[in-house]
Amino acid sequence: MSPKHVIYKKLSRDKSVGVYMGKRDFVDHCEFVDPVDGVVLVDPEQVKGKKVYVMLSCTFRYGRDDMDVMGMAFRRDIFLCSRQVYPPLQDKERSVHTKVQEKILRKLGDNAYPFFFEFPDNLPCSVCLQPGPTDVGKHCAVEFEVKAFCAENQDEKAQKRSSVWLAIRKIQYAPDKGGAAPSAETTCEFIMSDKPLHMRVSLEKETYYHGEEINISVDIDNSSNRNLKDLSVSVEQVTNVVLYSNDKYVKTVAYEETTDTVPSGTSLKKVYTLCPLLDDNRDRLGLALDGKLKHEDTNLASSSMCVKVVLILIMYVCKMLLCVCFSEVAVEVPFKLMHPKPDPGDEDTTDLVFEEFKRSYLKGVIGDDDESPAEP
Repeated sequence: MSPKHVIYKKLSRDKSVGVYMGKRDFVDHCEFVDPVDGVVLVDPEQVKGKKVYVMLSCTFRYGRDDMDVMGMAFRRDIFLCSRQVYPPLQDKERSVHTKVQEKILRKLGDNAYPFFFEFPDNLPCSVCLQPGPTDVGKHCAVEFEVKAFCAENQDEKAQKRSSVWLAIRKIQYAPDKGGAAPSAETTCEFIMSDKPLHMRVSLEKETYYHGEEINISVDIDNSSNRNLKDLSVSVEQVTNVVLYSNDKYVKTVAYEETTDTVPSGTSLKKVYTLCPLLDDNRDRLGLALDGKLKHEDTNLASSSMCVKVVLILIMYVCKMLLCVCFSEVAVEVPFKLMHPKPDPGDEDTTDLVFEEFKRSYLKGVIGDDDESPAEP
């Protein structure tokens, strides 16, 4: 039996336009980003002579919709790009299609039109900041969306009943080859002590997968005349939001306070194990998470791989902290936390299965989308 390929389908309220996409996750490979492609289905009778456009948008939201003050929305469009798909500006038979697009076009018939977008180089990946336990509505996030709508021109405000939105994500996977195993060390000298304190922290590798345990090797040589106590080891998430105010947020996502001590003239070699998980940090306000689609769970935000992304940067460090009298000594080792790259699928041998995103209505107002499978 041939493997199934899910096609995501969503129709406008008046059924004038519909969006069909073979995937909703688009991978940033650093050198390039997977293009966004799909098909728009048009009902000429419902369109009534208007044009049909499709738009790709990236929005940075830094407040809830109900926080809007004096008509000013707490959101900023980072990227907008639109295409006219109907009437077509070029012969769709002559345009270059992906294999999935070709199958969708054959399935839908003459009133289906392909679209294609490319991401610019400097967009961040999909990411959101975790809200508080009692918060509701949309919160701080980088969101991507494909929108199809009917209008006289692309600058006209489209009616909601003749528009359809489908959320997508821009993501990154761990590289095939990791770098050298990271390490860091420090040497501290104290007043009234002839010899110093030396501490080295190292990891087994540069990149770890979400849910994987991290073994942190600690080597302390306390040649000083001070006694070391209150040793702790942690994993910290560092989020730099440089889009609007260059904010920096540091959140501890895994922590262990040890009972180990290192008296004067002794040494300590030990491996500590931590596993940073979202399940252990559900109540941490402002924690960066990977962007998610509706009705899906997510995980801690993946590390940012590309230095050209200048909007939101995510990094992780393992931190060893110890107390010396009334001061602290710390060593931080950076590492990457990401998802492994999945096995590539074969588009040639897949059967199309359509998954429709139906709408819920309450007193005539469109509510949240209810995902349920439907026939093509």
